[in-house]
This record gives sequence, structure tokens and C-alpha cells, in this order.
Amino acid sequence: MTYGLVKNLVNGGFADASDGGTIDVTNPATNDALIAQVPAMTRNDLDAVFAAAETGAKVWKGTGHLERGRILIEASRLIRVRCSELVDVIVAEMGKTQAEAIGEVGKSAEFFEYYGGLARASFGEYLPDGRPGTFASQIREPVGVVLLITPWNDPLLTPARKMAPALLAGNAVVVKPATVTPIIALKLAEILHDAGVPAGVLGTVTGRGSDIGDALLSYGAIKAVSFTGSTDVGLGLQRRLAGTGVRLQTEMGGKNAAVVLEDADLDLAVPAIVAGAFAQAGQRCTATSRLIVQRGVEAEVVEKVNAAVRALRVAAGNIPGADLGPVVSREAQRDVQEHVAKALAEGAQVLAVADAAHELESEGSFVEPTFLRIARDSSIWREEVFGPVLSMVVVDTPEEAIEAVNDSSYGLSSAVFTKNLSKAFQFVEGVDTGQVSVNQPTTGWDIHHPFGGFKESGSAFKEQGTEALNFYSRTKTVAIRTH
Repeated sequence: MTYGLVKNLVNGGFADASDGGTIDVTNPATNDALIAQVPAMTRNDLDAVFAAAETGAKVWKGTGHLERGRILIEASRLIRVRCSELVDVIVAEMGKTQAEAIGEVGKSAEFFEYYGGLARASFGEYLPDGRPGTFASQIREPVGVVLLITPWNDPLLTPARKMAPALLAGNAVVVKPATVTPIIALKLAEILHDAGVPAGVLGTVTGRGSDIGDALLSYGAIKAVSFTGSTDVGLGLQRRLAGTGVRLQTEMGGKNAAVVLEDADLDLAVPAIVAGAFAQAGQRCTATSRLIVQRGVEAEVVEKVNAAVRALRVAAGNIPGADLGPVVSREAQRDVQEHVAKALAEGAQVLAVADAAHELESEGSFVEPTFLRIARDSSIWREEVFGPVLSMVVVDTPEEAIEAVNDSSYGLSSAVFTKNLSKAFQFVEGVDTGQVSVNQPTTGWDIHHPFGGFKESGSAFKEQGTEALNFYSRTKTVAIRTH
């Protein structure tokens, strides 16, 4: 299936690049199948997008909360109506399995439904005032124009996660999707347009980083930037925006650990760990990358994980029964393979691989799901792989397990498997991660759960739930003398 030239939403219409330049989007399962082209925008094109956004911000701020909510709920309905097309796009451009793509579409619809419903919630509060005849209140208002920079691994869900609260709060939104998976974000913009978002309130930008990367952040209209992607880029944004007054929300890398204590239910733990590590080909910020096992259950855990890994079916995302598809590109494939090769050179031991994947590596961007035993001085213990690789170390005590979880520059998500409530609470209190699970995977956070990591995994501003609205709005305190 091909989509031709998919255009950007600019000031209520759909536009290509002013100079006619395009970027090819290909299928990672074949690497040579052209899916579509998107405009390769330049600085001149960005001028039009941000000029429209400045006007759109004024219009949208003056639009009532209930009308904003109605439009978001209509967008949710249209996402579900167009589910089949959206699933096909995600499978084709990103490589997810159909089941994973269906889940992404459904959850994206829920984001708009949830925030649309919040339009009827309170956006302020009454404040007592000691002065006679004075009425005081706290109200929330939009910050203005916000720039959303979204990644390739959840190319529909992440824009939805950011757009829905930003729009509900009354902001104009400019979205820059990842260059390798831009189609689905542009399809989402079409849906918001059809749902009734006014001209200028939502705009999209596609282009090469070398052409527009620096220019994107140069517009004085931008009041907030929300970024999901690599830690290196996120830290660069922090440095770039420091002292500018532009607020920044970053959701960056992870090196997430699952801990299996000696009293764990292994029939519960192993499927959750394997799904957390290998679903979506390991390309999730919350994917389980490190497995920390208490010594008493080491042999049994290894046996069960080995069997589960060997049973994984790797295939193109449109093949029924596929457990995981390719990684997103040849570059990503090489990067994962180099991480594994480096680990082996440093003494890692391969415990299991899904052998059937090997024959696909030359056909597309496929990577063998790999289970390794490593030492904590191995590079792969600390470096984010972002692929289907799970690395195991063994510890003696729950306290050592907590210390191992925290032995990372990242602090996104962690999990512990235990039947002991005291040990579970000890883990929750002791780990330095923004998301913590007990007898659940490191993945799978719901739309109303505040989401974000500590250390080099994120910023102080959480995404999702009502917490997200704190980033996309500002507080104004009002005191009125009535008599």
C-alpha cells in the first residue's frame, strides 16, 4: 500500500514544501518499498506555520472549554472510525505487528476521549481572602504556542499523548514527527482538522534536521517544548533553551530493570518480563532491558526465559501470529547488533536467541531477540540498546537488587516480582525511578497515570493524566474587590 505525497497541515489547509522537496518513507520489513513521501520543509515553510500558530493561539484561547472538549471527543471518534487505515500505516512505516498497531490506535483514541471529558473539570479554584469585600481565585490559562517533537517508536500514540492535553488547555500546537515515521502523525492532523480544530491551532512540520532543526527553536512565539526521544537530544534541548523562559518537558532514555526475588511467582513473572523486553522489538522507552535475579531462582528463571525467547516468532508486522516485527531501520538494526557484539567481546554469554529471525536479517531490519548473561562492568549494562535484547545479572539479596536497579544514569521504569508485601514496599521506596511496578511489567502505563522518569530519563514535568495540564497551562491568581 502506498500513500503518495502526504502533506502538512498549515493554517487550516494541506501544503507541500515551497520548493517541492520531498522525503521518502520506506517499509522497515523490506527496506526498499516506498510507502509515501512527505514535504521536506525549509525555513520559509516554518515561517508560515508559526505565523498561523500565533493567530491560532488567540482564537483557541478564546474558544470555550466545552467546545475544545467536544472537538477532542470527535477526534477520538474519528480515530476509531479510521482504525483500519491507521493500523496499516503504523505497520508499514514503523514495523509494528498488527496487534501492536491496533493497541496503539485504541490508546490514542482514549487520550482524546479522556482529555475531551476533562473539559468539564475545574480549571481553577476559589481562594479565601482576608481583605473585606474581596473575591480571590486561581485560574489556569494556556501558555500560547507549544512545539511537540515526537519519536518514531510510538508514532501515533506519542503525538496523541501530547496534543490532547495541549489542545484542551487552549494552546496552539506545532508537531514535528520523526523523519522515519511521519505519515501517521500527518494522518492524525487530518483527523483533528476534520474534527473541527480551527485554522492555525494545529500545524505539522516535516523536514530534515539539517534543514530545519535549529530553525525550529528560533521562533519567539514558542512558549513551551515537549520532547520525546534520545537522552543526547533531550539534554541538548535543555542546554539550548536554558535561560530563554521557554518551559521544556523531556521524556528521554531508559535502562529499565525487572527484579525477580526468590519468592516470586515465576509463571507470572517470566511472561511479563519477556513481553516487556521483546514486544515492539524492544523499541519502547519503558522496555525491560535489564533482568536482575536473586540467586536462589537463577536456574529456573534462565530455563523459563530461554524457552520463551526461543518460542518468539519474528516476522513482518502484517504476518498473522508475529510476536515482533523489524526494528525501524537498517541503522537501528546495525546499532543493536553492534551493542550485542560489544557485549560478547566484553565477556557476555548468549543464553537464548529466537533463531528463526536470523534468516530475515538480510531481507529487512530484523534483529534476533537475544537473552544475555552479563557482568555489571559490561557496557550493555549502562547503554540504552533500544532493541530486542535482555541482559541478566544475579544478586544475593533484595537490597543488592535495589542497588543494582539504581546503578544507572537513567531512572524511568522498574519492576519487582515478589509475594512479600514488605519486600515490595521496600522496593517501591528504594528505587530511583519515576514509574514502579510490583508483579507487573515495566511497560503498560494507562492514559491517566502520570508518566515520566527521573535522572537522565526525564524532566520535572510529567506527561499523562491531570499532571500533563500543569505543563501546558500557567496559573493566574486574581483578587477582585466587590464592595
